[in-house]
Amino acid sequence: MLLRALLLVIGALISVSGTALAVDHGQFENVPDDIRAWFKGVRSPAGVPCCDISDGHRTEYDVRAGAYWVPINGLWWRVPEKAIIRNAGNPLGEAVVWYASLRGSIEIRCFVPADAA
Repeated sequence: MLLRALLLVIGALISVSGTALAVDHGQFENVPDDIRAWFKGVRSPAGVPCCDISDGHRTEYDVRAGAYWVPINGLWWRVPEKAIIRNAGNPLGEAVVWYASLRGSIEIRCFVPADAA
């Protein structure tokens, strides 16, 4: 029984350590309601929520050989096709990327280009 409890705690710690935490320190309090609602409603092509306004990062991007690339922490990362959202519109007029840093690597979860319809 003790071993089972220990394994459960270790498993929980491992899953939490790889999770990006959204932090809102009030920096988003002046965001208009329609923009806030858009951030809350954006979903990946698989239907998974991209998270929230504090998780999305406005970004520049480049298109190379038909693929989107975004700069994150000084390096350019290719946006996986499964993360590109083309049907959510974009009220910002700027590209937005949602990502997590996992064990030294970047996992891009969602990306909305500046000109998304």
